[in-house]
Amino acid sequence: MTTITESRDQRLARMLGLVVWGGAAFAWLVPLAAKLLVDLPWTTEDFVGWGIMLLVAAGICEVGLRLSGQLAYRAGVIVAVGTSFLITWSNLAVGIIGNENNPLNQIFFGVIASALMGAFAVRFRPKGMALVMAVTAAAQFGTAFVALAYEHIVFAIVGVFSLGWLLAAWLFREAARAEASRMAA
Repeated sequence: MTTITESRDQRLARMLGLVVWGGAAFAWLVPLAAKLLVDLPWTTEDFVGWGIMLLVAAGICEVGLRLSGQLAYRAGVIVAVGTSFLITWSNLAVGIIGNENNPLNQIFFGVIASALMGAFAVRFRPKGMALVMAVTAAAQFGTAFVALAYEHIVFAIVGVFSLGWLLAAWLFREAARAEASRMAA
C-alpha cells in the first residue's frame, strides 16, 4: 500500500509541477503574443523581468510541492506563491498606491518578506505555516489603512490579497489537521 501511495504522490507532484511550469510558460507567451498582435509597449527588459518573475515563482512552487505529499499543503504553497506573485507584479507594473515610484508601495514587499521569514522560522511545517499565513493576512489587511489615505480602490485590492493569504492559511491548517490525524492513527 505504501508504494501505491508514494507513487500516487509522486505522480501528483509531477503533474502539479507540470501545471506550474506550463502555466509560467503560457504566462510568458501571453504578452509576447499580444506584442505581435497589438502595439504592446513592452521592451526587452520588460520581457526579461517578466520571465525572471515567472521563473522565481515557479521555482519556489516546485520546491514547495516537494515539501509535503499532502494536496492541501501543496495547494497552500501555490496560493501563497501566487498571492506574492500578484502583489509583486502589480506593484512593479503600475504600483498599488499611486504609481510604481511611490515609496509607500514598499510596505507590500514587506508583507511578502515577513511571510517568507515566518515560513523559514516555522521550518515550513503545516501548522506553523497556517499561523504565518494568518498573520501575513492581518499584516496585508493593515496595509489597506495606509493605502486608504491615498486611494479608496486600493482598499479592495488589498482585500483580495488578504483573501489569498487567508486561503493559504486555511489550506495549511487542513494539511496540519491531516498530518495530526495521520500521526494519531
